[in-house]
Amino acid sequence: MTKEQFVEAFVARCVSVAGPAFDDGSSIADYAREVAPSYWTDDHQREDGPEACADADMSYWGED
Repeated sequence: MTKEQFVEAFVARCVSVAGPAFDDGSSIADYAREVAPSYWTDDHQREDGPEACADADMSYWGED
């Protein structure tokens, strides 16, 4: 899987689970495209796959 494929799969997972926007109206896809490369650069996280990484990232959403 290429970096671009990983990022797009990460984005797709976030949007499919959480919808198109956060409560404040900002784009989930834009956020996901920004953070997904950080998961790609870590070999262990990359091995988990983009969907698992997206799920892990989303598990922190809403925490203050």
